[in-house]
Amino acid sequence: MSQQASPRGTFQELADAVKAQIRADQKMAELPPVADLMRDHHVSRGVVLRAFAVLQKDGVAEPVPGRRWRVIRGGQPGDRRPLADRIAAVITDDGLEVGATFPSASALCERFSSSRPTVTKALEKLEAAGLLSEGGQGRLRTVRALPNREGRS
Repeated sequence: MSQQASPRGTFQELADAVKAQIRADQKMAELPPVADLMRDHHVSRGVVLRAFAVLQKDGVAEPVPGRRWRVIRGGQPGDRRPLADRIAAVITDDGLEVGATFPSASALCERFSSSRPTVTKALEKLEAAGLLSEGGQGRLRTVRALPNREGRS
């Protein structure tokens, strides 16, 4: 009977290895891609995903819709509001008035470090809520209404 590593606890060992990597590299902002971890540690995708779940439970990392997992550092301020709420806040933060041109989806992708599909979904929610006019290829979005502070958290 050959001695092989037990699959039990492999995900925990991987989570510990990633935690050590995060501690060693203070500039690390995202977890390595799943494919890289699979290759480097010779494990399956399921093991990597279970390790990521451990990191999330321990408050070390969190998933970012449309992107890789983000590292959470102690004392790090983070805006945990949904992206649609953060984009709606652009109206008040930038002092936009009704009828003003709203920033493009590309500009919002850069500003919030999000993927285009994620930003597009958030913009569609704001259009449905009546805050923004409908955009489209070649058409600029404009502010139709100011956000209601009591309705948003």
